[in-house]
Amino acid sequence: MAMHNTKVETKRKMTVFTLIAFAMVAVALSGCNTVRGVAKDVTEAADALDPGE
Repeated sequence: MAMHNTKVETKRKMTVFTLIAFAMVAVALSGCNTVRGVAKDVTEAADALDPGE
């Protein structure tokens, strides 16, 4: 019986680890998208102030 509980605990730990990893990847990807958006906004603002280039 102890062996069965160990397998269940290991599977649960892997599930939790996987969910945490997916959450971290999602946050990282959304952060990259935000940085790109900010860079685009800054570039557009600079172009609006100096349209000669």
